[in-house]
Amino acid sequence: MVSTTRFFICLVLLSGLATASAQTSPPKGRMTEPLEKYEMPPMYIYRLESSPRMVSQYDTFTSYQVNVDANGNNIVGDAANEPSISVDPTNGNKMAIGWRQFNTWTSNFRQAGWGYTTDAGVHWTFPGVLQNNVFRSDPVTNSDETGSFFYLSLLVNTYCGDIWRSVNGGQSWVERSPDGGAHSGDKEWFTVDRTPASMGHGFQYQFWTEFFACDFGGFSRSTDGGVTWQSPISIPNSPQWGTLDVASNGYLFIGGGDSGSSFWCIRSTNARNPAVTPTFDQITTVNMGGSLVYGGTVNPGGLAGQIFLVVDRSGGSTNNNIYMLASVRPFGGNGTNVMFSRSTNGGLSFSAPQRINDDPVNPNKWHWLGTLSVAPNGRIDSVWFDTRNAANNTDSQLFYSYSTDGGVTWSPNVAVSNSFNPLEGWPSQNKIGDYITIVSDNTGGDVAYAATYNFNPSRGQHEQDVYYVRVSPSGGATPTPTATASPTATATATSTATATATATSTATATTTPMATATPTVTPTATPTATLSPSATPTGTPRVTPTPRTAPTPRIRPSPPPRPV
Repeated sequence: MVSTTRFFICLVLLSGLATASAQTSPPKGRMTEPLEKYEMPPMYIYRLESSPRMVSQYDTFTSYQVNVDANGNNIVGDAANEPSISVDPTNGNKMAIGWRQFNTWTSNFRQAGWGYTTDAGVHWTFPGVLQNNVFRSDPVTNSDETGSFFYLSLLVNTYCGDIWRSVNGGQSWVERSPDGGAHSGDKEWFTVDRTPASMGHGFQYQFWTEFFACDFGGFSRSTDGGVTWQSPISIPNSPQWGTLDVASNGYLFIGGGDSGSSFWCIRSTNARNPAVTPTFDQITTVNMGGSLVYGGTVNPGGLAGQIFLVVDRSGGSTNNNIYMLASVRPFGGNGTNVMFSRSTNGGLSFSAPQRINDDPVNPNKWHWLGTLSVAPNGRIDSVWFDTRNAANNTDSQLFYSYSTDGGVTWSPNVAVSNSFNPLEGWPSQNKIGDYITIVSDNTGGDVAYAATYNFNPSRGQHEQDVYYVRVSPSGGATPTPTATASPTATATATSTATATATATSTATATTTPMATATPTVTPTATPTATLSPSATPTGTPRVTPTPRTAPTPRIRPSPPPRPV
């Protein structure tokens, strides 16, 4: 029996080698990185240690730890990263954050963790994971205008995803689509049409990296709130590492790229029509002033940032402006800058790239995992990790800036967190995730980010945990616009882009000193919610499901691997 088993294993290994040798070279311009694998099995974790949760104070900004136990304490020995936040637009006290939960830093096995708050982020409850012993990644959360939350989660072993919904502020979740029913693929993202007047009101749109898909295609749509999803279709240019949003007229815009220096804004005007299969009628090339980075010094096993696209639905003078932001490496540079571009004509053309981080240009500094959000009143908020104050060019702080004039000018940058070492706390995977997120309202923004403030004495280094912080323009003055003409040329698939003169701000260098390198651990009260966490897996691991098969609509080259 043993010899037979060994013989079978040898055959499997030889088969894998043969398959690998038959693959073609990665498509030109696409980055080569390790593909996330279904590897380490679930483990029984006996939680015997805890410590007071971390409340990290920096200036007027307070960061509260999210991944805590039933008593509101830090769980010693776990890891949590790649957070995605949702806020109830009808009640800002209610928020939920999803993240990648590693029950122990010694294992790469991760699950879909989540936490919720009912008191505006001061106290958080972590009830457990969506499904015990199920390997999941790439958490993305969102909400509709009524306050229902949605959680898109990727099953790593099949690259299939499913949608979960919460109608009680994230306190509990129900799976809308069956496991893998949302199709999906690596680095997936989704959005919800929240405009009541739109033909596609309530529709959910999702896209992913087509080269690593559950079955085929790179885009899908749900017209029933995530219960069922149409058969996937391909998006022109096969964009990846991006996000998508919906304008007030229901038009869908996708921001993505080729994982290098090419960036696109891709439009669909009929995805809102349930009677037709969506098509994409406009592809605009966007200059972001550099290239995306994988494997940078600050995040060796992950991205230095992905592409974020948001649409202004304020109803004011900036209504339906389209904004794109990415942390990119300048051509010929080393570190990264947070770069921004905007369109005021429905995505036909975009402004010249604008640098949001206002510190003196230094090729060794990293401004990474940049993201943005638009408030209902049209203000744009942006946050990112920043090494400007670190002599070693790796220790990072969360920074914040905002714009009240549609991105023409940006406020002086403000540090909103203590410094942390992003190279500690790795749970058998050398990164702190691939993104952080923010949701804005009329007075400020709610931010979910990962940091390493808690010290684990048994390991001798700090741990990765998820934190919440509230940012607000009240900490800085509104900038005075300085108009500078910047013609911008862009290419479109169905129409000729018109160059538009766009005002750009004059950068003001502001260096904010760090208050302290190591935050103080502050014991706090036990959260009011009393749901018990289920962070410890109990039960038998599920058998790895067989990936679904479906005919591929077109021949695709063998892709390079990449992180999830």
